[in-house]
This record gives sequence, structure tokens and C-alpha cells, in this order.
Amino acid sequence: MAALKEPVKIFIVQALACRDTPQEVAELVSQEFGIKVDRIQCSTYDPTKQRGKNLSKKFKDLFEETRKKFDEGLIDIPVAQKFYRMRQYQKHLEKNARNTVMSLNIMKQAAQDLGGQFTNRQEITGKDGAPLQTTSVQATQAQVDEAVRKAQEEY
Repeated sequence: MAALKEPVKIFIVQALACRDTPQEVAELVSQEFGIKVDRIQCSTYDPTKQRGKNLSKKFKDLFEETRKKFDEGLIDIPVAQKFYRMRQYQKHLEKNARNTVMSLNIMKQAAQDLGGQFTNRQEITGKDGAPLQTTSVQATQAQVDEAVRKAQEEY
């Protein structure tokens, strides 16, 4: 195992706290710092795993703080959150940077997601975006019965 400097250790702890797998973190360290580490070495910086049980208090605190901040933007189903999806788009975009068509498709997908194209939310408005006009009428039960009787006679 390679001896890691402080910035690399911090990077690994924060990446693991953001729920990246040790394999993903090892690849990120290789890209960011040009250092070859394996997933087992990365997993020793995760205090929630058996290998990380002897992690220093400093790194445990950093892990917990980063995880808390990360989870504030997420719920139990990460893919349901725009923050998580944008992060995944960014990862795929970086991974496929040399493939122009794939990169453009990823950027288009992210733009559609940000623009709300993939939601079921609908806004119903009146003419030219004005609010809908509603009318409420007070009626007695006798008036309602009379209106129903007249409607039935017409059919």
C-alpha cells in the first residue's frame, strides 16, 4: 500500500462519505492525484466498515460531518433527488469526455432534468397564465334537489 499524504486521505474520506464505492474512489484518486491505490486501501478510510474501525478521530469526524451535509440533500431514495442525479450525470460526463455524442446526450439529459421535463408536475392556469376563476354558490338542499330533477327531465 502506498503511503498517502494528508490531502489524498481527506479526499478519500470525503468521497466515501458521499457514498462513492471504494472502487470509484480509487479511480477518482488516480485521476485527481495520479496515485495508484486499490479499493481495499480506500475502504480503510470508511469508519462505517470493519476495515475503518481504527481510523483516527479527525477523519471519523470529517467523515460524519461530510456524510451529514451530503445526506441533507438526499432522502432514502437518492435517485429521486435532483442533486444526486446531477452528480451522476457529471460522473458519466467526465468518464465519457472523449465520446462527443455520448457527452452531448448526457448534457441534454441533464438539461431536461433541470428544466423539469421529467416530472409529473402540472400547472393549470387560465387564459394567458392568469389564475383560474372559481365561483362558489350557496344552495339549500331543496334547491339542489330541484336542479337534479330538472336535469333528469331534460334527458
